[in-house]
Amino acid sequence: MKPPASSRNFDDSTLHGSLTPGDEAAAPTEPAPSALLFDACHVGVVLRVVLLVQAVAGVGVMFAASDPLDWLLRFSLLTGGMLPATLSWLIAVCALKRHLSRLQVKYQWLAGLLLGAAAGVYGCGLLALMGLVQPAAWWASGATGMLLSALVLTGLFWRTKAKTPAAIAARLAELQSRIRPHFLFNTLNSAIALVRAEPAKAEAVLEDLSELFRSALADPAESVTLGQEITLAQRYLEIEKIRFGERLRVQWRLDASADAARLPPLLLQPLVENAVRHGVEPSASGAQIWISTLKRGGIVVVKVTNSAPGGSGPPGNGLALINVRERLLLLHDVQARFKTASKNGMFQVRLEIPL
Repeated sequence: MKPPASSRNFDDSTLHGSLTPGDEAAAPTEPAPSALLFDACHVGVVLRVVLLVQAVAGVGVMFAASDPLDWLLRFSLLTGGMLPATLSWLIAVCALKRHLSRLQVKYQWLAGLLLGAAAGVYGCGLLALMGLVQPAAWWASGATGMLLSALVLTGLFWRTKAKTPAAIAARLAELQSRIRPHFLFNTLNSAIALVRAEPAKAEAVLEDLSELFRSALADPAESVTLGQEITLAQRYLEIEKIRFGERLRVQWRLDASADAARLPPLLLQPLVENAVRHGVEPSASGAQIWISTLKRGGIVVVKVTNSAPGGSGPPGNGLALINVRERLLLLHDVQARFKTASKNGMFQVRLEIPL
């Protein structure tokens, strides 16, 4: 159920820049490790691979250098071949990742190693063409490329494996949240109370509850759109409005151009639920919740803010926020930002994700 149009005029400019970062507060099938083995299309991955190769080159040159100046000269010359070779390997792996992911695991590793050997030979060719190495060490360059490729593929493999426990933990947490007896019973009791007086409203509540369970029990996906996450959060809040009435006050400021941004599934709703549990539930007068999305160039900013009872941040062990942070960084790496802040009776979670 969509929020009323008037609620979309919320201006959260009073919160922009006013909060400073603070401290956080059916069994799923494990994805095949090979599915994202070649997922090198991330700025963070590119930076780490380039730094790894340059570090290896720098250490290797030390064995032949006679002094620091000689080392710097040799390292600069070697970088002229290794850096283009490294970038060519990354571009090839990124462009072919979907095709390579269809191969058996052993053939994926073989393809990665062969691409590494080709990149090594390519780098050696560049140096030979510029007359910087005589004679050209073709075999050694190919072997070095294969070795470095094996190191990078191992890192990508374990990066993919790291996503599995985080996704499973989030999934179990969501299932536990959905099937909490008080949430389920309160929702059903509210629907029963509305059956005779407002049957259409009772039907809408049950539809929202059904959608929440469907999303929690669906087969896990790597990512969904921000628009889908907003719809799910809206359904959750519509259910909670039946329970809390005027105590739950929600204002939205949604940028439609940001809806295409990708998030891990079931990421936004736990943040909204945290705002309800720690903002609305403890307060007899209720609380205000602001949810906003904004596209800024190639970045989408998502904010979930709630007024906190007693002027403090929400209590708790912060496991939900920690889980959200980890899943967001696993999907977008260094391109994502996750911040929390508590100030002047407000608690805010701010996400920055690439579009």
